[in-house]
Amino acid sequence: MGAMRRAAHIMRGELGGSRWELAVRAPSPRLLPYTGSLMGYDERTAAPLRRRELPGPRVVLIFEIGPPIRVISSTGDERFAGGFAAGLHDAHTVCDHDGHQRGIQVDLTPLGARRLFGRPMSELTSRVVSLRDLLPREHASLCERLATLRTWDARLDLVEGLLATRIESSSIDLRVTTWALRRIEERGGAIDIRALARELGYSHEHVIRTFRDHVGIPPKLFARIVRFDRLVKRIKAGGDVRWPALAQDLGYYDQSHLVRDVKQFTGLTPTEARGEIVDLAALVST
Repeated sequence: MGAMRRAAHIMRGELGGSRWELAVRAPSPRLLPYTGSLMGYDERTAAPLRRRELPGPRVVLIFEIGPPIRVISSTGDERFAGGFAAGLHDAHTVCDHDGHQRGIQVDLTPLGARRLFGRPMSELTSRVVSLRDLLPREHASLCERLATLRTWDARLDLVEGLLATRIESSSIDLRVTTWALRRIEERGGAIDIRALARELGYSHEHVIRTFRDHVGIPPKLFARIVRFDRLVKRIKAGGDVRWPALAQDLGYYDQSHLVRDVKQFTGLTPTEARGEIVDLAALVST
């Protein structure tokens, strides 16, 4: 896997009573089409901590090697010993811990998750599901094995090996959906879905059915989430955030359109959402 040549970048910091360590590295080339960076994390706080997790065009995998965090979503209030996967959501999720969390996070593309789990992504839509219910039985003790390893690189190697083996062994044909997702992402979500269906040469209804299987949500909602994710990244990047200008730059009809999406996806006003996003970005960059 070339772990020594791709050693994790270690970042440590302390802010507001929170001490944390992050171990981040890019995935191997074989996984690049299916995931972004791999990240190990270890955070300790003087008191219980709660964070709002915003929707994005990704399926989040958490391999827990510390006390299970609590996940509060539309499906309930749960803890998942051994980790979990969060499918695509159209609303925020709340996560909290009692003063310590430690694990590995992998952000998969929907198609990467489709190959990894080998099941329709509609089964994960707006849900948080235990990894023990999604992965074969032989991987049930993966998080226990991760906890015995002494370095972040060794832990990331183990996770990456699992991902590569299962994703590369999948024979699911995702070529059409791959092309469609690339078009949506290239346009930042500002795309007419019926026109996209015509480009694909399929009916609008067929494209929706395919997206529910391979992605988990209809293409129009996926495009909205891609556009919202671009907005979040713009806010994290800093600088002057003027809502009318952002609405125009990102392909919203107008500022009211942007406000509606922000309220749906975050449960906050744009100003409140910006504050939370900026605070989290400041913690990671400290």
